[in-house]
This record gives sequence, structure tokens and C-alpha cells, in this order.
Amino acid sequence: MYKRQKQYTASSIQALEGMEHVRMRPSMYIGDVGVRGLHHLVYEVVDNSIDEALAGYCDTIMVTIHEGNSITVTDNGRGIPVDFHEKEQKSALEVVMTKIGAGGKFDKDSYKVSGGLHGVGVSCVNALSTDMTTRVYRDGKIYQQKYQKGKAITAVEEVGISDKRGTEQFFQPDDTIFNELVYNYDTLANRLRELSFLNKGITIKLTDEREKGENGNFKSETFFSEGGLKEFVEYIDGNRVGLMAQPIYIESRDEDEIPVEVAMRYNDSFSENLHSYVNNINTHEGGTHLAGFRRALTTTLKKYAEDLGIPQKEKVEISGEDFREGLTAIVSVKVMEPQFEGQTKTKLGNSEVSGAVSRVVSEMLTNFLEENPAEAKVIVQKVILAAKARIAAKKARETVQRQTPLWGGGLPGKLSDCSSTEPSVCELFLVEGDSAGGTARQGRNSEFQAILPLKGKILNVEKALTHKVYDSDEIKNIYTALGVSVGTEEDPKALNLSKLRYHKVVIMTDADVDGSHISTLILTFFFRYMRELIDNGYVYIATPPLYQLRKGKTSVYAWNDKDRDEKAYQLSPDGKVEIQRYKGLGEMNAEQLAETTMNPENRFLKQVNIENAAEADRVFSMLMGDEVPPRREFIEQNARYANIDA
Repeated sequence: MYKRQKQYTASSIQALEGMEHVRMRPSMYIGDVGVRGLHHLVYEVVDNSIDEALAGYCDTIMVTIHEGNSITVTDNGRGIPVDFHEKEQKSALEVVMTKIGAGGKFDKDSYKVSGGLHGVGVSCVNALSTDMTTRVYRDGKIYQQKYQKGKAITAVEEVGISDKRGTEQFFQPDDTIFNELVYNYDTLANRLRELSFLNKGITIKLTDEREKGENGNFKSETFFSEGGLKEFVEYIDGNRVGLMAQPIYIESRDEDEIPVEVAMRYNDSFSENLHSYVNNINTHEGGTHLAGFRRALTTTLKKYAEDLGIPQKEKVEISGEDFREGLTAIVSVKVMEPQFEGQTKTKLGNSEVSGAVSRVVSEMLTNFLEENPAEAKVIVQKVILAAKARIAAKKARETVQRQTPLWGGGLPGKLSDCSSTEPSVCELFLVEGDSAGGTARQGRNSEFQAILPLKGKILNVEKALTHKVYDSDEIKNIYTALGVSVGTEEDPKALNLSKLRYHKVVIMTDADVDGSHISTLILTFFFRYMRELIDNGYVYIATPPLYQLRKGKTSVYAWNDKDRDEKAYQLSPDGKVEIQRYKGLGEMNAEQLAETTMNPENRFLKQVNIENAAEADRVFSMLMGDEVPPRREFIEQNARYANIDA
């Protein structure tokens, strides 16, 4: 029997206005409503100012975080037009601020290339803000309009005269939409620094009015780059030893061509660090521009080495990946109509870009090698070493892969596997030490939770040759337990996730200095060798509680000092509470560990994601490399955020 259906007529069809749709489905427009989405609002507004700069009308952008986490972005561009828009029958400013898909980006004469998400931009920021005010400085006058939740609440008013020009955007994110309302200064600073490198000659200033320095002034930084990508490479490589004095810089000169910029330098590391951008957007999944760069790099350098007869002399077969070992490179292209694909829509799909990048890089690199024979020799020697190391690594890797379930060699002995074979529900806990591993084993839900205890500190992969990495027992066990292998059809170095056995890999260590060090070593390994796990959102960090509070038969847990003080007061306003501080997982019994740290009902898991790949690359090389002074400086600057008992 069918249930009688409600009438499905024209009145059932909801036609949501643009702004209402943004407010109902914000994640469709800005990615999510957490921390990332909150920061994305700032980037959308800044992107408009950057577009003005790319068009040649603006050279200064100022971003201010106010008390209460509202934001002002000011530029000295032309100012948004305020004249009457015939079609919409209202001011052009109101059209731009309140209509989805409105803006100068679609007019090819106004903007040749633009960053950001075409036409989504500032109207979405407006829709997701409780208050927004736009001021336009244009033609000697100041114009202003106010909005609430995407709708204009005043007309465009003339509010004064000024000889300045530009646009000032003030907005207060809506606390009913975002589940996090606190802006992180470092996150914004890293992105603005990146934008200043990608767009040389633009001054970007960030001010935080929530925090005053020792001199009584607000915390502030100014980002400006004259050298652009060259300086960007030097910044990322700050803690590595460069094998050449200056990065190689390549730029397309033909006006009809797609604008291509490349900076690259070889260093003494063993990892490949390629960062690519399209219209200032970080394409961390790569795409056609990166494929064009790789192809040109391989063919040009290979031809150069063969002409010198080096492969025959050294009796070694050179492959494409050898040319990328110890290379830091940034590829930035500006494309009029970029087509994005991939898991997170950050993979460039425009086929014409590949050829354009390849042509520019081949030509410039050929000239560089001919003009700089000493540096060319250093590069070729580096490549030969990489080829020999690759052959050694391949042997070591094959040993690892023979031990994986893929090759029928069984799972590592210490792994306590779960009974489910469905990867999407299975979790692997990487636990510090055998004793904590034993406790976790007793406390887990064996249906979907697996435990792999790790013995001591794993290898610091930042300073190790590739074949040494694959020789390490603990790392072999991680590969084997996960069921992954190295090499896909597209890339011989990429991680093959087709046989991945767990979609949650949880790092669980003690809440002390050693525990933090072990977590960092594991994260370094994942970032350098299993980046795909992080990009897919499979890596997590467990957060065991720091305190247990007891009053009579009642006991509660606290995860930080503030939480401890609040719960202590709730348990006993007179302060008579027994407090136990946990320094290690071993201090908890199986029941406590399960209840607080492993049970999905109660636990707090931090998902590991990469907000800014270039900055992550720099920080890992600085924390895990040989240079001590920058590491000391970093620790001193960030120590106040850490709460660790030594």
C-alpha cells in the first residue's frame, strides 16, 4: 500500500533568493562553517583588492582584526563603482554587495585575470555577516552603505569628501552560522605573506587590535616582496642549505601567453617540495601546470646530462623523479577561466596550461644551464646521487611491500587488528610504547579499533636518506599495518591508497615533552611520505585528559587548566577536590583510557589538515632540521601557547 502523497504542485517549489541560499547552505560557497570558513571570508575580500592590484590600480592593502573578531579590509584601488546600474535599477555598489555572481570579474576588459572564486566573493561575505559596512573613496567623495545578513539597510549615501581613493570593507561574521568566531593571527599572516610573495610589489599590512605588544602598540606585520617567487623559495628554504647562490627565476615574457612564473632551487634535503598556484589559489593536488613543469624539467635536464655523456660514465639510468629530489620549486600561473577538478577542487584541469608552462620552463632552463656551467654541474651531480639513492630506496621499498598484506607476507606482529574489514569505519591507533599499547588494547572496541604500539622515537625522516626510511622497522610496520604501497600510475613516488585498511589513523602519545616529540616525528613522516593521508582527512591526534577530579564517589575529567578550574568549582565551591594530573597514558587504566580518549561518544580527536602547504614545509624543515637558532626562536615565540610539563 502506498501512503497518500502530499500534493506536489507549483506552490511546493521553493525559490530561494541568492542570499537566503548562501545562509542556508554556507558550506557550498565557502567550504565549511568552522575555522577554515571563517578565515575564508577575509580571503574573499582581500582577493578583490588583489584583483585591483593585478589590474594595476592598487598597491596597498590593510587588514585589521578588531576586538570582538570583526574585520576591516582597506585598499587604495579605484573604489567599487557607485553609479546607477541600469539593468538592476540600483547603485552598482549595492548590486556587487548583495547579488551572487555580480562583479567586474566577468567583464574581460575590467580584469584580465582574477583570483578568488569567480563572482562568489564579497556578496557571500555580506550574507554570512550580521553587519557589514562598505565605504568607497572615489571622485573626491566618500560613499557608504550598510547591510545586515546580505541585505542593504541604508541607501548608498554620500558621507563626506576625501582625496583618498579605494574601498573599505567592515564585516562582523554571523555567530549563528559559524561555530568558531575567533580569528587566528598566524593563519591570516601566513596567507597574506603568501599573497605578497605571489604578487610582488604589493604592500599588505595586518594589524591585530586584540593584542598589544610590549611597546603598547597593537600587534602588526607588514608583508612586501620585491623579488616575488625568488624570495618565496628563499623563505621556504630558510633552514636548508642551498646548492646555488640564487634561485633560478623563470617568467613568460610574451603578452599573448598565459602568465607563467617559476622559481626553483636545489638544496641539501632529500625531499621534493613543489608548490603550485593558479590565480593565487594553492593547487595542492597539482594539475596541468605542474605536469608541464615536471615534463620540461625532466626533458631539459636529461638532455643536458646526456649531451655530457654522464649517465654512461656513471653507469646509472636517470628517471624523472631524480630531477626533483632536493628541489624546492614554486609554479604560479594566471589563467582567465580556470577549470578545477579533484577531491577538493584544487587540481587544475586546463589542458592549454601544460604546454604553456612546459615551453617557458624548457627555454629558460636551457639558457640557464648554458650560461651557468658551474651551477649546472652541481645540479647534475645532485641528480646522479638521487638516481643511486633511488635504486637503493627501491630495493628497501620492495622489502617493505613484500611484507604488506598486498604481497601476502602478513601483518606486523605487534598489531592488534580489528574484526571489521570496512576501511571507512576502521581506526588505527599509533600508540607510544608497549605498556600504553597494552592498556589501549584492553580498552578498545575490537570490532573497529586496531592498536599498533611504536617502540620509542621513530626515525626523523627530515634528515634521513630515503632508503634509510624504508629500512626503519617502525616505519615498515606503519606501511604494513596501513596496507598502502608506494607508486601510482601517475606518479612513482605517490602513495597508493587503493588498499588502505583504515580511514582514521590516530596518533596517541603522552601529554609530556617526549609525547609531543614523538607526535611531531610521526607527523613529519606523514607529511613527507604519506601526505595523501593528511590531504584526505585520515590523520588525527588523540587528546587524553590532563586531569581527573574526584569528590567522594563522583569523578570527572578535564582537558586543560581552565576546564579543570571550572569543573573543580562545580564539584565543590569550597575547593575541596582531589585532583590527579596525568602525565602519561600508562597512568590510566584500560577503562579510563577507553572512556576518555578512545570511545567515539566522549573523546576529542583533532583532525590534522594543511592550511598552508608552503608554510608547513618551512616549519617542518625548521623544527626537524639541523639549524638550532631558528628552532629556538620558534619555540620561544610559541611557548606561551603550549602547556607542557617537562
